[in-house]
Amino acid sequence: MVSITKRSASPVGLIGKPSPFHASVTLFAANTSSVNSNDAPTTDPSIMLRRSKRIKLEKNYDVDDVAIPKLESDGHDGPSPPRKRKARSNVVASSSSVKLEEVDFEITTVPSKKPKKQVSPRRPKPIQQSLAVPHPAPLRWREAYDTIKRMRANIVAPVDTMGCDQAQLKEVDPKSQRFSTLVSLMLSSQTRDEVTDAAVGRLREGLGGSITVDAVLAADDTTISEAIAKVGFWRRKTQYIKQTAKRLRDDFDSDVPRTVDELCSLPGVGPKMAFLALQVAWKINVGIGVDVHVHRITNRLGWHKPPTKTPEETRLNLQSWLPTELHPEINHLLVGFGQTICLPVGPRCDECELSSGLCPSARKITKTAKIRKIAATSTTKGGPKVEITLEEQTEEKLFEPLADAPSPLSDIE
Repeated sequence: MVSITKRSASPVGLIGKPSPFHASVTLFAANTSSVNSNDAPTTDPSIMLRRSKRIKLEKNYDVDDVAIPKLESDGHDGPSPPRKRKARSNVVASSSSVKLEEVDFEITTVPSKKPKKQVSPRRPKPIQQSLAVPHPAPLRWREAYDTIKRMRANIVAPVDTMGCDQAQLKEVDPKSQRFSTLVSLMLSSQTRDEVTDAAVGRLREGLGGSITVDAVLAADDTTISEAIAKVGFWRRKTQYIKQTAKRLRDDFDSDVPRTVDELCSLPGVGPKMAFLALQVAWKINVGIGVDVHVHRITNRLGWHKPPTKTPEETRLNLQSWLPTELHPEINHLLVGFGQTICLPVGPRCDECELSSGLCPSARKITKTAKIRKIAATSTTKGGPKVEITLEEQTEEKLFEPLADAPSPLSDIE
């Protein structure tokens, strides 16, 4: 038989009571009547104190020790208003007092503003220079090209006297020559050469006789807008010219860049303008400037299988098989041909030498005779009735529609 020895109650502020569950077990509880403020706290590990609301809280509170839950949005815009929370520390036993004292304090929480993530400036996508698989050279392309060149030798087109290469001829400083070429190209989008050339002349006068970066920056928007008011999208182009001049001053020493990607990073400058600017301003041949004329004519000639849908597709196809030495001249050649003979609407196929079999889209011309009858009646007294009919023959040209000819596209870049 196991003997159970009762432990005597400790005299230090405790009182023993027999357990109602087992006769050999004594339960100890704090004796509130015998504890005074001078008693030292007990250190006996055998004496376990249960957490009581009558035990005094003693702790130095720190805001960092209090767990603050995430503030929830109240459904309004902007940061949520501060909220008040009641914090309570862990219970600490003290012999000086067993009275419960709750320490309440207010914690004002302000939602912290996360710093915005620094976004690096977006780099423009590099201009594609070549096709992964070259486009095959079309049959008899050289014969057609030489035929157009022979016809163009006898034709003076607007591009010959008012193209973008003419703007530099009235400038003296090399930087001004290059910049005026770029400005002329920017104005030429969706605008005929006659209108562009006149606008460049008015802009030069408005800027004091020379188109320079500094002159554009010093001029107000009204001066530029009034000079170019007849070109397409003149309001937008006014901003483009001002922004481009600022970029050239800040990043390119007030000169025109010498790479396609840098040129295309300028406001309002596309691939066509970039390639032409390099060819005219710097004599650098790195690609073909394809506009609506080059795009339309090369598709009519059947040089793209399947037909291309954008000028950029046309450029990549042409660059893959056309000899490099022809890249600088093909734009000027075909633009003049498209302005005078191979028009967007109503091409003059009857005047074009390519209609003999070099152009699959040529219109077939047939002539028919139309007879118009004019009748006159004359009667004489007592004589027979005389009726006179005159026949007049006229010629009328009937055209068959072009086969798979692409419609004119816009030239906004």
